[in-house]
Amino acid sequence: MRHGFIALGAMGLVAAGTPALAQEDVAAFFKDKQIRLLVGSAAGSGYDINARVLAKHYAGHIPGKPTIIVQNQPGAGSALAANAIYNTAAKDGTAMGAAINGMPTLPLLSPESARFDPTKFNWIGSTNHDTQVTYVWNSAPVQSIGELMDKELVVGATTPGTTQVDFPVVAKSILGLKYKVINGYEGTNDIHVAMERGEVQGMGANAWMSLKALNSGWLKDGKVRVLMQYGVEPNPELPNVPTVFSLAKTDADRQALRLIISRLEYGRPFFLPPEVPPARVEALRRAFDATVKDPDYLAEAAKAQLEVSPMTGEDVAALVKQVASTPPEVVARVRAALQAAGK
Repeated sequence: MRHGFIALGAMGLVAAGTPALAQEDVAAFFKDKQIRLLVGSAAGSGYDINARVLAKHYAGHIPGKPTIIVQNQPGAGSALAANAIYNTAAKDGTAMGAAINGMPTLPLLSPESARFDPTKFNWIGSTNHDTQVTYVWNSAPVQSIGELMDKELVVGATTPGTTQVDFPVVAKSILGLKYKVINGYEGTNDIHVAMERGEVQGMGANAWMSLKALNSGWLKDGKVRVLMQYGVEPNPELPNVPTVFSLAKTDADRQALRLIISRLEYGRPFFLPPEVPPARVEALRRAFDATVKDPDYLAEAAKAQLEVSPMTGEDVAALVKQVASTPPEVVARVRAALQAAGK
């Protein structure tokens, strides 16, 4: 009997020691390594600023304290970056992506550009939930959501697959809002310059956080007006701005809007390729969780006007899986709206 207790005790010691040994192995692997963080949007964009602020503090929480090198590969709604991470990047934990929030829906809505399965990425976490807004220059002919039902509004955008294109296109098809989307701009900064020059009259959808981070002076000086917000829940900072769901007339409309807007729940997601060793995925997830609670990170994020309302990697993965199982008829309606707009 006593031998049995000894055996069980030894097994308990081994089990208890396993996480420590795994952690030690992870630290040994990452020591003196570089992690390449590939951002799927243009340098200087809200996503890019967010990724660089996180990277500065993230490395110190990863076992072995590797260095993190941030690179940009914008294009096709982060499909170029996601395809690269999924198909050609090292699957050892030294390659990570930071995508725009529409990337996980690309296989549903733009399957021709997506050479990845979002449910197979190892999701590390997201720094915030997102609210997107329609905003216009103070001299635009449309200054209210009511006027947008009757008058055309010319809005700038980057590429299909981004909220800047997808949200106004779907809102136009489902709700009758008269957006005219001019895409092809490289990044948000370029669209803002175009607004100042009068080339476009506003943005159909862009992150509220991004607007505050890049052009807080516009809000303070009244140079832009926020007409509508997109989000699963209303943003408390925008109490007098109508939500897109308040304009929906049927359950079918709300279902279609929810598919396109659900991406905002994992507003700025970070991810690894498939097949990364589980101990390294776990270590990088827990390091992410520690980073988004780090007082130095939070102080720098606040200074840069970056909101922090994080999700764990496990929660992002569960939401991505849920979105991937959207009923085919809802997907078909949203895809038809996007294709009709020339996507």
